[in-house]
Amino acid sequence: MRMMLTHSQIRRRARASAAAGAALALAALSTAPRPAASQSLTLAEALLRAESASERIAIAEAGVLRAGGERRRAVSQLLPQLFASAGYTRTLDSEFQDVGFGGDGDGGGDGSADCGEFTPDPALPLEQRVDSLESAVRCASTASPFAGFSDLPFGRENQYNLGLSLSQTLWAGGRLRAQVRVADAARVAAELELASARAQLAFEVAQAYYDAMLADRLLAVAQATLTQAETTLTQVRLARDVGRQPEFEALRAQVTFETQRPVVIQRTADRDLAYLRLKQLLDLPADADVELTTDLDADELVPIETVLARLLPPVDALPGELESADTTAARVPVRQAAQAVRAQQNLLAVTRAQRLPSISLSSQYGRVAYPSSGLPGWSEFRTNWTISASLQVPVFTGGRIRGEEMIARADVAQSEAQFALTRELAALDTRDAVERLEAAHAGWVASAGTVEQATRAYSIAQVRFEEGISTQLELNDSRLLLQQASANRAIAARDLQIARLRVTLLPYLPIGSAGAVAGAGMAGTGAAGGTAGSFGGAAGQRADDAGSGSAGASGLPSGVRASAQGGG
Repeated sequence: MRMMLTHSQIRRRARASAAAGAALALAALSTAPRPAASQSLTLAEALLRAESASERIAIAEAGVLRAGGERRRAVSQLLPQLFASAGYTRTLDSEFQDVGFGGDGDGGGDGSADCGEFTPDPALPLEQRVDSLESAVRCASTASPFAGFSDLPFGRENQYNLGLSLSQTLWAGGRLRAQVRVADAARVAAELELASARAQLAFEVAQAYYDAMLADRLLAVAQATLTQAETTLTQVRLARDVGRQPEFEALRAQVTFETQRPVVIQRTADRDLAYLRLKQLLDLPADADVELTTDLDADELVPIETVLARLLPPVDALPGELESADTTAARVPVRQAAQAVRAQQNLLAVTRAQRLPSISLSSQYGRVAYPSSGLPGWSEFRTNWTISASLQVPVFTGGRIRGEEMIARADVAQSEAQFALTRELAALDTRDAVERLEAAHAGWVASAGTVEQATRAYSIAQVRFEEGISTQLELNDSRLLLQQASANRAIAARDLQIARLRVTLLPYLPIGSAGAVAGAGMAGTGAAGGTAGSFGGAAGQRADDAGSGSAGASGLPSGVRASAQGGG
């Protein structure tokens, strides 16, 4: 048997349900319900953790180390080059093996004894003088004619060599110093790239952090809207039971409730993906429980500005000379483009230097010994020492040098045009960042108080619906407005924080990166009752301009490093 409810009982139940729905809507402005987190994380802690775990930073640091090594290699060409050598040679067979060199017979032959110098003695009798002369002739006829070469390397079994080699380029037409300047430009560009990578990482981490908090808020809004739709469904069913509402209104309330369920599912998936992105940047396990504690509605960035000061050097302390004192010239992409121009100009000087003579000096000092066995003593070594100077002049190269000069001039013209374009884009990007900040702040101010007003309007619409003064369509309209106001407030808070951080990091960031990116998946919630498609039309139309690039201002052009290594 169906229990009949009075009009006052229905009203009391409806008002209790409406009050619960309004409370849930206000709770959506805080944080979305999440399971108990095992790790709380502030934005400052996230920035520090990302710095130590980022592969991008490790790559940029390796680039700085590489550029330093290339500069050292370029400078080394200006200094003397000294090399030492030591060697041992064992002769197993030789064409001089059967040639008698006398001495100890090590070089082959019969090893005849030394006859000595013949000196006649007039005091001796004639017969003795004749005998001594015959003996000297006989000895000379049997002695080796190569006995005087017994200490030379012909056929020697053992040979020891000690040597020093010295070379020095005296003049190369300015080529070597130009290569050092190219390496200097490459090193400055690498250091600027490291600062830019750190700033870009900090911005991405902060953006992912605020996106995760926004996803929490949007999920809370969707869940509160689902609860409100469920409350309305309960009211309509009660009214239907007492005959105060037709079946059509009950079906409309049921459809509105069921339509909101997929929105909650989508918001849950968006929230999970946002947290996964943040965990990836922080090198955290995908299943780690994280609780974000930084307030999305904070008015200032003071807590993280201290961390940024630890991660990034002051703009005035960045390497490289400023082309001018304006803020555009101080940006890292503009400085990198200026270093590219400097490198190409010096590469042109390297190419032109090929037409000029080059003068070099070299010296060879060696000690050699040929012992018959064992190790030789120092006194057994003989000395070889030479010094030479050389002059090289390109007489005819078939047009190669001329062609290389044409290429170098084209590279200089291209780098200068790229520098001018980078300055223009940097000025536009700076203005864009300021405009976005002003727009974000205006949106934040405009959304203040809207949620409270929308909540009040929904409560009134709920009472009007209970009293039968208005239709369910009016109630759904009020619910949609409350949903829009809650989500727009959260998006405005996120956009304001991102715009503030972008302006703070602007001198270090690449051109065109860090535009306000509000994901289209999180920019809207589903319609309540099928009367609208999404709440955040303006937010849902935002585009990510991070890929616009800086027109080649990320570093030096290709080929500069190879030229700095000594190519000519």
